[in-house]
Amino acid sequence: MPIETTVSVVAEVPDDAELLAVPYTSDLTPSYAAGLHLPAPDVLAHYEAKGEAGEIVEVPVARGGGVGRVLLYGVGDGSPRALRKAASALTRKAKGRDTLTVVVPEGDQEAFAEAALLAAYTYKIGKAGKKAVRTLAFAGADEAQVERARIVARAVSLARDLANTPSSVKNPAWLAERAAERGVPMRVWDEEQLQADGFGGILAVGRGSASPPRLIQLSYTPAEPVDRHIVLVGKGITFDSGGLSLKPTANMKTQKTDMAGGAVVIAVLGALAELGAPIRVTGLVAAAENMPSGTAQRPSDVITHYGGRTVEVLNTDAEGRLVLADALAYADAVLDPDAVVDLATLTGAITVALGRNVGAVYASDDTLAKQLVEAGQATDDRLWRMPLIEDYTPALESSIADLANVEAGSRFGAGSITAALFLREFAGRRPWAHLDIAGVGRSTVDDGVLSKGATGFGVRLLLEWLTRG
Repeated sequence: MPIETTVSVVAEVPDDAELLAVPYTSDLTPSYAAGLHLPAPDVLAHYEAKGEAGEIVEVPVARGGGVGRVLLYGVGDGSPRALRKAASALTRKAKGRDTLTVVVPEGDQEAFAEAALLAAYTYKIGKAGKKAVRTLAFAGADEAQVERARIVARAVSLARDLANTPSSVKNPAWLAERAAERGVPMRVWDEEQLQADGFGGILAVGRGSASPPRLIQLSYTPAEPVDRHIVLVGKGITFDSGGLSLKPTANMKTQKTDMAGGAVVIAVLGALAELGAPIRVTGLVAAAENMPSGTAQRPSDVITHYGGRTVEVLNTDAEGRLVLADALAYADAVLDPDAVVDLATLTGAITVALGRNVGAVYASDDTLAKQLVEAGQATDDRLWRMPLIEDYTPALESSIADLANVEAGSRFGAGSITAALFLREFAGRRPWAHLDIAGVGRSTVDDGVLSKGATGFGVRLLLEWLTRG
């Protein structure tokens, strides 16, 4: 559900603030002292505070004839990353309270406000549990920075909501309905139109499900567009059982979030107008449910993708690349973009390589890769560039089709790299990047700006790249 915490900007700290947060650094001197009525440096020294980001000392103070609370919070070195850590710690500390008045620290106020809001995100079916702080009042903040933070945080929240929704509710048609609510021009291919236009990969993956697949196209065109067109492609597998190559039960429990890449594309397209993005952007979400049944595709089937290339399906659990291949081929042949970026919770292998804090980027173009890595660094959606190793391309060979969807043996074993090489075959010769977000698309813990479940990874970095890059 949307972030329920609201934000406001106030010129001064109100005298009757029941819960007040004041920053301090390693010298233990708070940036605001007028209304504290306490020897803050001595108090901080008593608690052996160090000023580290995320450190909070709670102190009772006299307030309006009663007792209020001051949260003295450390900001570390004041870097954007430290401010995000400080802000998220504050929001979590204030859980269940009505209003938290925050004296904003020096530095990147947008990063601070964004993190404070993201840490307030919850997804709960039912009424149990303590609610997030109702209102964050930022004293002395820049309104433009706080407003951008609110827009970005709301987009991240939408991506998380879409991915966290149970698959008993969510299917490809439902995802198309949610995309329609973004208020941008839209086109949807149903199963008959997919068949007529030759989207064999999307159809093959969706064959085993009672819920037919969809291809969703969203379009954003600014009032005064520059001569540049970007296409974003998202994997939209609304549930992944593995198909006939069935996953173990434990591995299925997170698979409602296998459409996290598609959720990011929908959220980004919905936020571009509010942020005044200066370039034209098209979003494609290849949506299907991968289920086992009497109509499901089989290992050893050969499918024909959009554009005519054939693929031998050796593993039906490597389905994400099959739906993405159709969308990439369509983007290359019809949309004629200047660059294409796809996002997908694609391989478990990338989680082994990079863990759960850094996403992977593969790219055919050095400039595009650099721009995405820098946008990720600026927003804390961090990326690490991975290699497209040409020596591994034999892993895609098939004796009966143009390509195989996975390696037939274990000669190479580089699962994330070979998956990226597969996608590259359909992206054409234009600049292309693939973000494998299997590790970072889901969180196993409530920590910092993350809540257990979908993370919305990619929304912040793509909005940064598309609006400021």
